[in-house]
Amino acid sequence: MTGPDQPGPGHPATGQPGRGVRARVRRWRDQVIAVGGLVLIWILLWGDISWGNLLGGLLVVAAVLVFFPLPAVSFGGRLRLRGLLVFAWRFLVELVVASLHVARIAVQPGYLPRSAIVAVRLRVPTDLNLALTAEVVSLVPGTLIVEVDRDGAVLYVHVLDVRGPGDLVAARQQIRTVERRIVAAVGSAAELRQVRSVPVDKE
Repeated sequence: MTGPDQPGPGHPATGQPGRGVRARVRRWRDQVIAVGGLVLIWILLWGDISWGNLLGGLLVVAAVLVFFPLPAVSFGGRLRLRGLLVFAWRFLVELVVASLHVARIAVQPGYLPRSAIVAVRLRVPTDLNLALTAEVVSLVPGTLIVEVDRDGAVLYVHVLDVRGPGDLVAARQQIRTVERRIVAAVGSAAELRQVRSVPVDKE
């Protein structure tokens, strides 16, 4: 029993060192994930895996984080090896297919592709999911993020070679499929249930 002048277990004077340590560990973990993700994006944009690109990416990311600090984005999910492998494999396949498609358009005589901008509302409206999905979509040739509605969790995507309404539907489905793969790779259990609860063909 504690007296009126003695701090109890939950009294602010005693504090909870363990909670403070866990908070610092989470912050460091989030920083490491942010740095690793940005460096990976830097290497993918250059298209060349080398020590020079790795060092350059680290320097650029360090400068960005120091001079243009990003808002805090907490990583509440967990890494899943199977999901990461599926995501990486499908991303490489789609990267090759999209590159060949864009190359065919570029060399096809007299062909003028039509483009469109589609709005896609994501099912997991977190900053991390918005950022990851937007980056992956932009890395695939033929699609480019032109605007992000953070409050509404909507991506506005420029799509190349649109021949009819069916292509717009297919583009939305593809972007939501990318989101589902990302959540399956790094999302929390609640986010995974959320992304699976809405079919990809629903608005």
